[in-house]
This record gives sequence, C-alpha cells and structure tokens, in this order.
Amino acid sequence: MGCGWLGFPLAQQLLKEDYTVHGSTTSTDKLSVLKSNGIQPFLVTLSETTILGDCSKFLTGSDKVIINIPPGLRKQPNKNHVAEIKHLIHALEQQNIKQVLYISSTSVFKDDFHYPVINASTAPNATSTSSKQLIAIEQMLSTNPNFKTTILRFGGLVDKDRHPSKFLAGKTNIANPEAPINLIHKTDCIAIISAILKNNLWNVTLNAAYPAHPSKETYYVNYCQHHNLPVPEFSSVAKSKGKLIDSSLLVQLLKYTFKETP
Repeated sequence: MGCGWLGFPLAQQLLKEDYTVHGSTTSTDKLSVLKSNGIQPFLVTLSETTILGDCSKFLTGSDKVIINIPPGLRKQPNKNHVAEIKHLIHALEQQNIKQVLYISSTSVFKDDFHYPVINASTAPNATSTSSKQLIAIEQMLSTNPNFKTTILRFGGLVDKDRHPSKFLAGKTNIANPEAPINLIHKTDCIAIISAILKNNLWNVTLNAAYPAHPSKETYYVNYCQHHNLPVPEFSSVAKSKGKLIDSSLLVQLLKYTFKETP
C-alpha cells in the first residue's frame, strides 16, 4: 500500500524473492510503471470519508499487507489521517487479511534535553498533531483481533539522492547541534522489511535506526565536507534536544546486521 520512494524498490525486491506483489498508487501515470516492473498495479486513494478506487481487488488474494503511506500532514495539517486508516482497516477485515506490517516513524517519541534512549518498550509520547495520529493508528492496528500486526518505526529515511544534508548545506543558526542523529538508509529499510516477512515476525513493535549516533553538528559538517557541499553552521544558544533510537530488539529478533551507513 503505497509504491513511492520506499514502496516501489521494496516491491521490486519482493518480486526477486518470489512474492506476488500488488502495488497501490494514487497516480494514474504510475500504473504503467508498476505494471512494466512486474507489480500488479491498482489505483487506490484513502480519504476521510471513503476509499477511492478498487481497494477490494487490490487486497483480494493477499495474506500480508504492508501499509507504507505518508500521512501527508505537512501539506494538509488539518487532515484526519486516522479516519483514512479506519476505512483501510475495515477493508482489511472484509478481505480476511492475516498479517499487517505498518511503517511508522520514530517521530512518535518526543525530543528531550537528556537525549533519552528509546527502545522497543518505550511508550510513544510525542505531542504534535501528526505524531498523535501515528500513535493512534499504531494502537488501532496492533489491538485489532482480526489480523496480526507488526509496527516498524523508521528513523530518518535517506539514500544518496534523498539526504537531509542537501537541505541543511550552507544554512546557518541550525538548532540542536549536540542531539544524536537517528537515520536509516533505504537499503536497510528494504532488507529489514524482507527479513520480517521471511521470519514471520508478527505482533511486535520494532524501532529501526542505524546504530551509530554522532551529534547532529558532527555528522552534517562531516557529510557536507566529504560531499563538497557548503558546510552548515549550528547554533548553541539554546540547549539541544533530541533522543537516541535503540534498534537492539530488531537486531536480536532478526539476527540483523545493518548494511549501509546513512
């Protein structure tokens, strides 16, 4: 569900692993791209009042569903994403889906001055509108008795083309210089999802971020210098706030070794 920046290469990898893959998109232009890559394409759009498109055909015959839909709250801050997912949950129940993997975010945890270590048993506590919606969706899915749910919370998603350093390059007065980074490369995101499916790891909640956590200033200055980008300047006027995402449960349960340095 959602064949964009992460979902499209994930679908391609799952095809290599002999899965039959249905892929949803909200763009008619993307249908032919999915089809030409061996992904069975479906035009499906969630709204607050209904599901647009043929969601039942999209779900028919599947036993596992990966929900990989950005909430879209930056562009539409007043949107009720929880209501959208409620419609999807009803559709999952109607089609007798057995397992659900929900791609969430470590933004469900708030930043603090003492950089709390966030492990898999830490209760979500963020208070922003988008974070509270993600927390509510996690709860709805994980407590639903009709299917098994695994919640996978990724840190900041990066690859060589999509990297926050490109946005920060040359900027000044950047806050939170001492906060630890919590990033994860797209290669690891795909490999972790594949490992969850292979290992039938359901009814768990996992955090996923690369295990090295240098400070924001150290990391971004070094990255920009190494990639010939204008070096950003950070401000220490205010005390830094942050958190440190611990992925050790994921590593333990999947016997996972991270593959790409962000």
